[in-house]
Amino acid sequence: MSRDDALNDLIEFLRFPSVSADTQFKPQVEACADWLLQRFKKAGLDAEKLPTGGNSVVLARNDHRPGRKTVLIYGHYDVQPPDPLALWQTPPFEPVIRDGRIFARGSTDNKGQIFAHLVGVEKSLQSKGDLPVNVIFLVEGEEETGSPHLEDFLRKNITALTADIVVISDTGMVAPGIPTFTYGLRGILCLEVRLTGPAADLHSGIFGGSVANPATVLIELLAKLHDQHGKVAVPGFYDRVKPLQSWERERWATLPFNDEAWLKTTGAPALYGEEGFSNLERVWARPTAEINGLESGYQGEGPKTIVPSRATAKLSFRLVPDQDPTELRGIITKFLTQNCPPTVAIDVIFQHQGKPYLVEPGSLFGQAAQRALEKTFGQPVAFIREGGSVPITQSFKDVLHLDTLLLGLALPDAKAHSPNENFPIENFEEGIRLNQRLLEEIAELK
Repeated sequence: MSRDDALNDLIEFLRFPSVSADTQFKPQVEACADWLLQRFKKAGLDAEKLPTGGNSVVLARNDHRPGRKTVLIYGHYDVQPPDPLALWQTPPFEPVIRDGRIFARGSTDNKGQIFAHLVGVEKSLQSKGDLPVNVIFLVEGEEETGSPHLEDFLRKNITALTADIVVISDTGMVAPGIPTFTYGLRGILCLEVRLTGPAADLHSGIFGGSVANPATVLIELLAKLHDQHGKVAVPGFYDRVKPLQSWERERWATLPFNDEAWLKTTGAPALYGEEGFSNLERVWARPTAEINGLESGYQGEGPKTIVPSRATAKLSFRLVPDQDPTELRGIITKFLTQNCPPTVAIDVIFQHQGKPYLVEPGSLFGQAAQRALEKTFGQPVAFIREGGSVPITQSFKDVLHLDTLLLGLALPDAKAHSPNENFPIENFEEGIRLNQRLLEEIAELK
Protein backbone atom coordinates (compact mmCIF):
# COMPACT_ATOMS: atom_id res chain seq x y z
CA MET A 1 0.00 0.00 0.00
CA SER A 2 1.40 3.40 -1.00
CA ARG A 3 1.45 6.51 1.17
CA ASP A 4 -1.16 8.18 -1.01
CA ASP A 5 -3.44 5.13 -0.88
CA ALA A 6 -3.28 5.11 2.93
CA LEU A 7 -4.06 8.82 3.12
CA ASN A 8 -6.94 8.53 0.67
CA ASP A 9 -8.45 5.72 2.71
CA LEU A 10 -8.09 7.72 5.90
CA ILE A 11 -9.84 10.65 4.24
CA GLU A 12 -12.67 8.35 3.20
CA PHE A 13 -12.91 7.08 6.78
CA LEU A 14 -13.14 10.66 8.05
CA ARG A 15 -16.01 11.56 5.73
CA PHE A 16 -18.47 9.56 7.85
CA PRO A 17 -20.26 11.79 10.40
CA SER A 18 -20.18 9.00 12.96
CA VAL A 19 -21.39 11.08 15.91
CA SER A 20 -22.48 8.74 18.68
CA ALA A 21 -23.94 11.40 21.00
CA ASP A 22 -26.74 12.38 18.59
CA THR A 23 -29.23 9.73 17.47
CA GLN A 24 -29.88 11.52 14.18
CA PHE A 25 -26.43 10.30 13.08
CA LYS A 26 -27.17 6.63 13.84
CA PRO A 27 -27.35 5.59 10.15
CA GLN A 28 -24.00 7.23 9.45
CA VAL A 29 -22.47 5.59 12.52
CA GLU A 30 -23.49 2.14 11.26
CA ALA A 31 -22.36 3.00 7.72
CA CYS A 32 -18.95 3.89 9.14
CA ALA A 33 -18.79 0.54 10.93
CA ASP A 34 -19.66 -1.22 7.65
CA TRP A 35 -16.88 0.65 5.84
CA LEU A 36 -14.38 -0.29 8.56
CA LEU A 37 -15.46 -3.91 8.40
CA GLN A 38 -14.71 -4.07 4.68
CA ARG A 39 -11.43 -2.19 5.16
CA PHE A 40 -10.20 -4.79 7.65
CA LYS A 41 -11.07 -7.54 5.19
CA LYS A 42 -9.21 -5.70 2.44
CA ALA A 43 -6.16 -5.64 4.74
CA GLY A 44 -6.23 -9.45 4.87
CA LEU A 45 -7.87 -9.90 8.27
CA ASP A 46 -10.91 -11.91 9.27
CA ALA A 47 -13.48 -9.34 10.40
CA GLU A 48 -17.03 -9.19 11.71
CA LYS A 49 -19.46 -6.53 12.88
CA LEU A 50 -21.16 -7.48 16.13
CA PRO A 51 -24.15 -5.84 17.81
CA THR A 52 -24.22 -4.33 21.28
CA GLY A 53 -27.00 -2.60 23.18
CA GLY A 54 -26.03 0.49 21.20
CA ASN A 55 -23.66 0.93 18.26
CA SER A 56 -21.84 -1.98 16.68
CA VAL A 57 -18.36 -3.27 17.49
CA VAL A 58 -16.02 -4.26 14.67
CA LEU A 59 -13.67 -7.16 15.46
CA ALA A 60 -10.80 -8.24 13.22
CA ARG A 61 -7.98 -10.74 13.62
CA ASN A 62 -5.16 -12.38 11.76
CA ASP A 63 -4.57 -16.13 11.61
CA HIS A 64 -3.83 -16.96 15.25
CA ARG A 65 -1.11 -19.45 15.99
CA PRO A 66 -0.36 -21.16 19.33
CA GLY A 67 2.74 -20.10 21.20
CA ARG A 68 2.62 -16.47 20.08
CA LYS A 69 1.74 -13.42 22.14
CA THR A 70 -1.72 -11.99 21.49
CA VAL A 71 -2.16 -8.22 21.24
CA LEU A 72 -5.60 -6.61 21.49
CA ILE A 73 -5.60 -3.26 19.67
CA TYR A 74 -8.49 -1.01 20.70
CA GLY A 75 -9.88 2.11 19.07
CA HIS A 76 -13.16 3.83 18.28
CA TYR A 77 -14.79 4.97 15.06
CA ASP A 78 -17.32 7.32 16.65
CA VAL A 79 -16.56 11.02 16.96
CA GLN A 80 -17.59 14.07 18.95
CA PRO A 81 -20.34 16.38 17.67
CA PRO A 82 -18.83 18.96 15.29
CA ASP A 83 -20.51 22.01 16.86
CA PRO A 84 -20.02 24.95 16.73
CA LEU A 85 -19.92 24.64 12.96
CA ALA A 86 -19.29 28.35 12.38
CA LEU A 87 -15.81 28.07 13.92
CA TRP A 88 -14.55 25.46 11.45
CA GLN A 89 -12.35 26.81 8.67
CA THR A 90 -13.58 23.97 6.44
CA PRO A 91 -16.55 21.61 6.91
CA PRO A 92 -15.81 19.03 9.64
CA PHE A 93 -16.68 16.01 7.51
CA GLU A 94 -15.00 17.20 4.33
CA PRO A 95 -11.36 16.42 5.16
CA VAL A 96 -8.66 18.69 3.79
CA ILE A 97 -4.87 18.58 3.98
CA ARG A 98 -3.32 21.89 4.98
CA ASP A 99 0.20 22.59 6.27
CA GLY A 100 0.98 18.90 6.55
CA ARG A 101 -2.10 18.10 8.62
CA ILE A 102 -5.46 16.49 7.94
CA PHE A 103 -8.30 18.68 9.21
CA ALA A 104 -11.56 16.87 10.00
CA ARG A 105 -13.65 15.79 12.95
CA GLY A 106 -12.16 12.52 14.22
CA SER A 107 -8.80 12.99 12.49
CA THR A 108 -6.95 12.72 15.81
CA ASP A 109 -9.70 11.32 18.02
CA ASN A 110 -9.58 8.50 17.07
CA LYS A 111 -9.82 7.61 13.40
CA GLY A 112 -6.33 8.72 12.40
CA GLN A 113 -4.69 6.91 15.30
CA ILE A 114 -6.53 3.59 14.99
CA PHE A 115 -6.21 3.64 11.21
CA ALA A 116 -2.41 3.93 11.57
CA HIS A 117 -2.48 0.58 13.41
CA LEU A 118 -4.63 -0.98 10.70
CA VAL A 119 -2.25 0.17 7.97
CA GLY A 120 0.76 -0.98 9.99
CA VAL A 121 -0.66 -4.49 10.20
CA GLU A 122 -1.63 -4.42 6.54
CA LYS A 123 1.87 -3.40 5.45
CA SER A 124 3.44 -6.15 7.57
CA LEU A 125 1.15 -8.74 6.03
CA GLN A 126 1.92 -7.50 2.53
CA SER A 127 5.70 -7.45 3.03
CA LYS A 128 6.17 -10.54 5.19
CA GLY A 129 3.02 -12.59 4.67
CA ASP A 130 2.42 -12.87 8.41
CA LEU A 131 2.58 -11.00 11.71
CA PRO A 132 4.99 -11.85 14.56
CA VAL A 133 2.09 -12.00 17.03
CA ASN A 134 -1.61 -12.78 17.13
CA VAL A 135 -3.63 -9.59 16.73
CA ILE A 136 -7.21 -8.74 17.66
CA PHE A 137 -8.66 -5.38 16.64
CA LEU A 138 -11.62 -4.15 18.69
CA VAL A 139 -13.05 -0.90 17.33
CA GLU A 140 -16.22 0.42 18.95
CA GLY A 141 -18.74 3.13 18.17
CA GLU A 142 -19.63 4.58 21.59
CA GLU A 143 -16.40 5.77 23.21
CA GLU A 144 -17.44 9.40 22.97
CA THR A 145 -20.52 8.64 25.09
CA GLY A 146 -18.60 6.68 27.73
CA SER A 147 -18.64 3.18 26.15
CA PRO A 148 -21.89 2.28 27.95
CA HIS A 149 -22.26 -1.13 26.30
CA LEU A 150 -18.67 -2.22 25.83
CA GLU A 151 -18.00 -3.73 29.24
CA ASP A 152 -21.01 -6.02 28.78
CA PHE A 153 -19.66 -6.89 25.32
CA LEU A 154 -16.31 -7.83 26.89
CA ARG A 155 -18.01 -10.10 29.40
CA LYS A 156 -19.97 -11.87 26.69
CA ASN A 157 -16.89 -12.35 24.52
CA ILE A 158 -14.17 -13.13 27.06
CA THR A 159 -12.95 -16.22 25.23
CA ALA A 160 -12.77 -14.53 21.83
CA LEU A 161 -10.88 -11.60 23.38
CA THR A 162 -8.27 -13.61 25.27
CA ALA A 163 -4.98 -11.72 24.93
CA ASP A 164 -1.77 -10.79 26.72
CA ILE A 165 -1.86 -7.01 26.46
CA VAL A 166 -4.04 -4.17 25.16
CA VAL A 167 -2.66 -1.40 22.94
CA ILE A 168 -4.45 1.94 22.57
CA SER A 169 -3.41 5.02 20.61
CA ASP A 170 -6.03 7.51 21.78
CA THR A 171 -3.80 9.75 23.86
CA GLY A 172 -1.22 12.44 23.14
CA MET A 173 2.45 13.30 22.72
CA VAL A 174 4.06 15.96 24.88
CA ALA A 175 5.53 17.69 21.82
CA PRO A 176 6.22 16.99 18.13
CA GLY A 177 8.69 14.14 17.68
CA ILE A 178 8.79 13.20 21.37
CA PRO A 179 7.69 9.56 21.92
CA THR A 180 5.25 9.48 24.80
CA PHE A 181 4.26 6.66 27.13
CA THR A 182 1.05 7.45 29.01
CA TYR A 183 0.81 5.47 32.23
CA GLY A 184 -2.23 7.16 33.76
CA LEU A 185 -5.58 8.62 32.72
CA ARG A 186 -8.20 10.58 34.55
CA GLY A 187 -11.64 9.07 34.94
CA ILE A 188 -14.88 10.87 34.24
CA LEU A 189 -18.37 11.43 35.59
CA CYS A 190 -20.96 13.34 33.56
CA LEU A 191 -24.20 14.69 35.04
CA GLU A 192 -26.97 17.01 33.93
CA VAL A 193 -28.71 19.34 36.36
CA ARG A 194 -32.24 20.47 35.56
CA LEU A 195 -34.06 23.12 37.57
CA THR A 196 -37.77 23.78 37.10
CA GLY A 197 -39.62 26.80 38.42
CA PRO A 198 -42.96 27.95 36.99
CA ALA A 199 -44.89 25.62 34.72
CA ALA A 200 -44.20 27.89 31.74
CA ASP A 201 -42.16 31.00 30.95
CA LEU A 202 -43.71 34.00 32.71
CA HIS A 203 -43.93 37.71 31.89
CA SER A 204 -41.08 39.23 33.91
CA GLY A 205 -43.02 42.43 34.53
CA ILE A 206 -46.15 40.79 35.85
CA PHE A 207 -44.55 37.88 37.72
CA GLY A 208 -40.91 38.92 38.23
CA GLY A 209 -40.10 39.14 41.93
CA SER A 210 -42.85 36.75 42.98
CA VAL A 211 -41.29 33.46 41.83
CA ALA A 212 -37.70 32.26 41.75
CA ASN A 213 -35.87 32.47 38.43
CA PRO A 214 -34.40 29.00 37.66
CA ALA A 215 -31.54 30.57 35.69
CA THR A 216 -30.51 32.72 38.65
CA VAL A 217 -30.78 29.79 41.05
CA LEU A 218 -28.72 27.58 38.73
CA ILE A 219 -25.93 30.16 38.51
CA GLU A 220 -25.85 30.48 42.30
CA LEU A 221 -25.83 26.70 42.69
CA LEU A 222 -23.02 26.14 40.21
CA ALA A 223 -20.94 28.88 41.84
CA LYS A 224 -20.83 26.72 44.98
CA LEU A 225 -18.92 23.94 43.16
CA HIS A 226 -15.59 25.74 43.71
CA ASP A 227 -14.02 27.80 46.48
CA GLN A 228 -11.97 30.97 45.92
CA HIS A 229 -8.77 28.91 45.52
CA GLY A 230 -9.98 26.85 42.56
CA LYS A 231 -10.63 23.80 44.72
CA VAL A 232 -13.79 21.72 44.29
CA ALA A 233 -15.97 22.53 47.31
CA VAL A 234 -17.99 19.30 47.42
CA PRO A 235 -17.35 17.64 50.81
CA GLY A 236 -15.57 14.30 50.42
CA PHE A 237 -14.54 14.98 46.82
CA TYR A 238 -10.81 14.61 47.52
CA ASP A 239 -10.98 11.83 50.11
CA ARG A 240 -9.61 9.10 47.81
CA VAL A 241 -7.21 11.15 45.67
CA LYS A 242 -3.88 9.31 45.37
CA PRO A 243 -0.94 11.68 45.98
CA LEU A 244 1.73 12.14 43.33
CA GLN A 245 4.97 10.25 43.87
CA SER A 246 8.29 12.09 43.93
CA TRP A 247 9.60 10.33 40.80
CA GLU A 248 6.59 11.59 38.87
CA ARG A 249 7.20 15.20 39.82
CA GLU A 250 10.89 14.83 38.94
CA ARG A 251 10.19 13.36 35.48
CA TRP A 252 7.46 15.84 34.70
CA ALA A 253 9.75 18.74 35.55
CA THR A 254 12.08 17.68 32.70
CA LEU A 255 9.35 17.57 30.03
CA PRO A 256 9.31 20.15 27.21
CA PHE A 257 6.37 22.05 28.65
CA ASN A 258 6.09 25.64 29.73
CA ASP A 259 3.12 27.62 30.88
CA GLU A 260 3.49 30.22 28.13
CA ALA A 261 3.26 27.64 25.34
CA TRP A 262 0.36 25.92 27.06
CA LEU A 263 -1.49 29.22 27.38
CA LYS A 264 -0.88 29.99 23.70
CA THR A 265 -2.40 26.64 22.71
CA THR A 266 -5.55 27.38 24.70
CA GLY A 267 -6.08 30.91 23.42
CA ALA A 268 -7.23 31.94 26.90
CA PRO A 269 -6.09 35.27 28.43
CA ALA A 270 -4.51 33.58 31.48
CA LEU A 271 -4.05 30.19 33.11
CA TYR A 272 -6.19 29.24 36.08
CA GLY A 273 -6.50 26.28 38.41
CA GLU A 274 -6.29 24.80 41.86
CA GLU A 275 -3.78 26.69 43.96
CA GLY A 276 -0.69 24.84 45.17
CA PHE A 277 -0.14 22.74 42.06
CA SER A 278 1.73 23.21 38.81
CA ASN A 279 -0.15 23.38 35.55
CA LEU A 280 0.79 19.79 34.58
CA GLU A 281 -0.18 18.51 38.02
CA ARG A 282 -3.58 20.18 37.69
CA VAL A 283 -4.41 18.52 34.36
CA TRP A 284 -2.76 15.12 34.92
CA ALA A 285 -3.11 14.33 38.60
CA ARG A 286 -5.83 16.50 40.13
CA PRO A 287 -9.60 16.07 39.77
CA THR A 288 -11.81 18.80 38.36
CA ALA A 289 -15.40 19.97 38.10
CA GLU A 290 -16.40 21.65 34.84
CA ILE A 291 -19.55 23.26 33.50
CA ASN A 292 -19.84 22.03 29.90
CA GLY A 293 -23.02 23.79 28.88
CA LEU A 294 -25.79 26.08 30.13
CA GLU A 295 -29.28 26.58 28.77
CA SER A 296 -32.18 28.68 29.94
CA GLY A 297 -34.64 31.23 28.65
CA TYR A 298 -34.56 33.16 25.41
CA GLN A 299 -31.48 32.93 23.15
CA GLY A 300 -32.66 34.78 20.04
CA GLU A 301 -31.95 38.28 18.78
CA GLY A 302 -33.30 41.21 20.75
CA PRO A 303 -35.00 41.21 24.17
CA LYS A 304 -37.67 38.89 25.50
CA THR A 305 -38.65 39.79 29.04
CA ILE A 306 -39.44 36.51 30.77
CA VAL A 307 -38.82 34.48 33.87
CA PRO A 308 -37.79 31.19 32.26
CA SER A 309 -39.48 27.99 33.33
CA ARG A 310 -36.35 25.86 33.24
CA ALA A 311 -32.57 26.01 33.50
CA THR A 312 -30.15 23.23 32.64
CA ALA A 313 -26.42 22.66 33.10
CA LYS A 314 -24.21 19.86 31.82
CA LEU A 315 -21.39 18.98 34.20
CA SER A 316 -18.33 16.77 33.94
CA PHE A 317 -15.93 15.75 36.68
CA ARG A 318 -12.47 14.47 35.75
CA LEU A 319 -11.31 11.97 38.36
CA VAL A 320 -7.91 10.64 39.37
CA PRO A 321 -6.70 7.43 41.05
CA ASP A 322 -8.21 6.22 43.41
CA GLN A 323 -11.52 8.08 43.07
CA ASP A 324 -14.65 6.04 42.38
CA PRO A 325 -17.16 7.63 39.98
CA THR A 326 -20.08 5.63 41.36
CA GLU A 327 -19.36 6.80 44.90
CA LEU A 328 -18.87 10.40 43.77
CA ARG A 329 -22.09 10.38 41.81
CA GLY A 330 -23.99 10.02 45.09
CA ILE A 331 -21.82 12.57 46.89
CA ILE A 332 -22.19 15.21 44.18
CA THR A 333 -25.92 14.60 43.72
CA LYS A 334 -26.43 15.03 47.46
CA PHE A 335 -24.40 18.26 47.45
CA LEU A 336 -26.38 19.77 44.58
CA THR A 337 -29.72 18.71 46.03
CA GLN A 338 -28.97 19.99 49.52
CA ASN A 339 -27.75 23.35 48.20
CA CYS A 340 -30.74 23.88 45.92
CA PRO A 341 -33.45 26.06 47.52
CA PRO A 342 -37.07 24.80 47.69
CA THR A 343 -38.20 27.58 45.33
CA VAL A 344 -37.30 25.39 42.34
CA ALA A 345 -37.41 21.64 41.70
CA ILE A 346 -34.09 19.92 40.96
CA ASP A 347 -33.35 16.79 38.97
CA VAL A 348 -29.77 15.46 38.71
CA ILE A 349 -29.48 13.09 35.76
CA PHE A 350 -26.62 10.63 35.32
CA GLN A 351 -25.15 10.49 31.82
CA HIS A 352 -21.98 8.39 31.84
CA GLN A 353 -18.85 7.61 33.81
CA GLY A 354 -15.47 5.89 33.64
CA LYS A 355 -12.82 4.97 36.19
CA PRO A 356 -9.33 6.53 36.28
CA TYR A 357 -6.47 4.30 35.18
CA LEU A 358 -2.88 3.81 36.35
CA VAL A 359 -0.37 1.20 35.13
CA GLU A 360 3.21 0.33 36.07
CA PRO A 361 5.40 1.63 33.21
CA GLY A 362 8.30 -0.69 34.06
CA SER A 363 6.54 -3.97 33.23
CA LEU A 364 7.91 -6.24 30.47
CA PHE A 365 5.23 -5.04 28.07
CA GLY A 366 5.88 -1.47 29.12
CA GLN A 367 9.58 -1.86 28.36
CA ALA A 368 8.78 -3.39 24.97
CA ALA A 369 6.58 -0.40 24.19
CA GLN A 370 9.32 2.00 25.24
CA ARG A 371 11.84 0.30 22.95
CA ALA A 372 9.37 0.52 20.05
CA LEU A 373 8.78 4.21 20.77
CA GLU A 374 12.50 4.99 20.89
CA LYS A 375 13.21 3.12 17.65
CA THR A 376 10.32 4.85 15.88
CA PHE A 377 11.01 8.43 16.96
CA GLY A 378 14.74 8.28 17.73
CA GLN A 379 14.28 10.18 21.01
CA PRO A 380 14.10 9.28 24.72
CA VAL A 381 10.61 8.39 25.91
CA ALA A 382 8.57 10.87 27.92
CA PHE A 383 6.47 9.39 30.74
CA ILE A 384 3.21 11.18 31.43
CA ARG A 385 -0.26 10.89 32.79
CA GLU A 386 -2.99 12.49 30.74
CA GLY A 387 -5.97 14.60 31.67
CA GLY A 388 -8.40 12.91 29.30
CA SER A 389 -10.35 9.72 29.86
CA VAL A 390 -10.50 6.37 28.09
CA PRO A 391 -13.03 4.63 30.36
CA ILE A 392 -12.59 1.24 28.75
CA THR A 393 -9.02 0.88 30.04
CA GLN A 394 -10.24 -0.03 33.50
CA SER A 395 -12.84 -2.36 32.00
CA PHE A 396 -10.07 -4.23 30.19
CA LYS A 397 -8.42 -4.64 33.58
CA ASP A 398 -11.57 -5.61 35.47
CA VAL A 399 -13.08 -7.98 32.88
CA LEU A 400 -10.19 -9.33 30.79
CA HIS A 401 -7.49 -8.84 33.46
CA LEU A 402 -5.29 -7.04 30.94
CA ASP A 403 -3.05 -4.02 31.29
CA THR A 404 -3.07 -1.37 28.57
CA LEU A 405 -0.20 0.32 26.73
CA LEU A 406 -1.22 3.89 25.91
CA LEU A 407 0.89 5.10 23.00
CA GLY A 408 -0.54 8.38 21.79
CA LEU A 409 0.05 10.14 18.50
CA ALA A 410 -1.95 13.34 19.10
CA LEU A 411 -0.23 16.70 19.52
CA PRO A 412 -1.22 19.30 22.14
CA ASP A 413 -2.70 21.53 19.42
CA ALA A 414 -4.72 18.75 17.77
CA LYS A 415 -7.95 20.46 18.86
CA ALA A 416 -9.67 17.18 19.65
CA HIS A 417 -13.33 17.82 20.63
CA SER A 418 -13.00 21.33 19.18
CA PRO A 419 -13.44 23.01 15.80
CA ASN A 420 -10.57 22.49 13.34
CA GLU A 421 -9.47 19.14 14.79
CA ASN A 422 -6.35 17.98 12.98
CA PHE A 423 -3.79 15.18 12.72
CA PRO A 424 -0.25 15.58 11.30
CA ILE A 425 0.46 13.32 8.34
CA GLU A 426 3.90 12.75 9.85
CA ASN A 427 2.32 11.35 13.02
CA PHE A 428 0.06 9.09 10.94
CA GLU A 429 3.12 7.66 9.19
CA GLU A 430 5.05 7.33 12.44
CA GLY A 431 2.04 5.52 13.91
CA ILE A 432 2.22 2.96 11.11
CA ARG A 433 5.90 2.32 11.87
CA LEU A 434 5.25 2.27 15.61
CA ASN A 435 2.68 -0.49 15.15
CA GLN A 436 5.15 -2.64 13.24
CA ARG A 437 7.99 -2.16 15.71
CA LEU A 438 5.74 -2.66 18.73
CA LEU A 439 4.46 -6.01 17.48
CA GLU A 440 8.05 -7.11 16.81
CA GLU A 441 9.17 -6.10 20.28
CA ILE A 442 6.25 -7.88 21.94
CA ALA A 443 6.94 -11.03 19.90
CA GLU A 444 10.42 -11.23 21.43
CA LEU A 445 9.19 -11.23 25.03
CA LYS A 446 9.63 -14.48 26.89
